[in-house]
Parts: sequence; C-alpha cells; structure tokens
Amino acid sequence: MRNLLLVAALFSPLALAQAVIEVAPHGVMRLPTTASTLHVERLRIADHGTLLIPANLTEMRVAELHLGRDARIAIAPADQAFRLEVASGEIASGAQISARGARGTPQQPALPGRTLSIRLQAVVAESLLLDARGGSGAPGYAGLDGADGQAGGCTWGQASRGHDGQNGGDGQEGAAGAQVRLELPADFPVQVLQVLLDGGAGGVAGRAGQGGRGGLSKGCLLYSTQGAGDGRPGQAGKTGAAGPSGSVDLLRF
Repeated sequence: MRNLLLVAALFSPLALAQAVIEVAPHGVMRLPTTASTLHVERLRIADHGTLLIPANLTEMRVAELHLGRDARIAIAPADQAFRLEVASGEIASGAQISARGARGTPQQPALPGRTLSIRLQAVVAESLLLDARGGSGAPGYAGLDGADGQAGGCTWGQASRGHDGQNGGDGQEGAAGAQVRLELPADFPVQVLQVLLDGGAGGVAGRAGQGGRGGLSKGCLLYSTQGAGDGRPGQAGKTGAAGPSGSVDLLRF
C-alpha cells in the first residue's frame, strides 16, 4: 500500500513537494514520474540501494537526503542537463552519483556523460563519487571469411581459388565526459569528493576475415587436377578514438 501511495504521489503535481522516497537495502527503484522537475521532502537510499533517474527528469530538489553505504543515484543519459539541489543531508562512505554516457551500438554512436549541476548545502559526507564518464564506442564489425574454392572435376574443369576475406570495420569513437558544475559551501571538505570525467574508450577494431581455402587437387583415373591457391585474408579495422575528457567547475558559497 505504501508503494502505491508513493507512485501516486510521484505522478501527482500537487504532491511533488511532499513526496517521500525510500529505497530498501540492495533495492532498486526507478522514478515513475513524467514531470521534468521533482521536489522531494525526504530521499533515503539505504546501503547498496539504487535510485534510477529517468532521462526526461531535468531538475530534482531534495530537502533532506540520506545516502547509505555504497548507495547510488543513477541518472540516465540525455541531451538536457540535470540539476540536483540538496538542502541538508548525510552521505555515507562509498555513495555515488552516476551520470555516465551510454555505450555505442552499430546503429547509434556512444552517448556522452550527462551535463550536471549539483548544489549541496548543509550536507555531511564521508565520501562521494561523481561518475560522469563518456560511453565507449561500439566495436567494428568483423570481416566475413572468404568462401572455399571448389575442387576440379575428373572429366572437365579445374580447381577454383579460395575467395578473399573481407576487411574488418573500424571501431566507433568514444563519447565525451560530462561538464559538471559543483556548488559547495566554503567549509565543505572537497577532498571527500572523487570526480570521474574521462571520455569513453574507442571501439575495438573489427577483425579481418580469413581467406578461403583453395580447391583441393583431385586424383582421377586418367589424370589429376591441380589444387588452387588460398584466398587472401582481409585487413583488420582501426581502433576508434577515445572521447575527450569532461571538465568540472567548482563554485564556493
């Protein structure tokens, strides 16, 4: 019943300012909201729990935040920036906010880390990892192996040469790390923060196709046919370029 009330609160614009979100230990919860802005009275993610932020959400304001040990806020990649404001809270060791880009596919290039703007006010943190690395590029396609040649016949014809293997495809380029803006109080210990903004790795090169085997020689009653040569192997593709690193802008208030 409590979960049903929570879902109803998230969908109702009238209840957004008073919503309470709790993620159980080792649990995973995806926000079911369709709004672009969410106001949360209290957000509690227990040890090893994960809260998934959908791509359409662009702003989240939290009055009271509690992140347990190894708890995680995972923000889906999107073109629009995401802003998180926290008025007060406690963050345990190993907690993280992840806004990593997505890995590329043969149909879609890798996505960059999501642009973030994070403001922490009266927050006590043991440690906090911000991971906004770019997605890795898709691997190049493998070249097809060449077909084998045919053996010669005993009455007519000769063995055929093996077909050449195809070239492998190039790996796709990795995506860029995110642009991150951190707004922290003047006395907040920045050494408890770790920020990862590396660009995604380039996709691995596609392997070369092997050449087909030449047609075999064939011994016949009246004569023998000569064997044919093997096909040439293709060329391996090239490894994709790594994406550029992102940047962080620290603002004290």
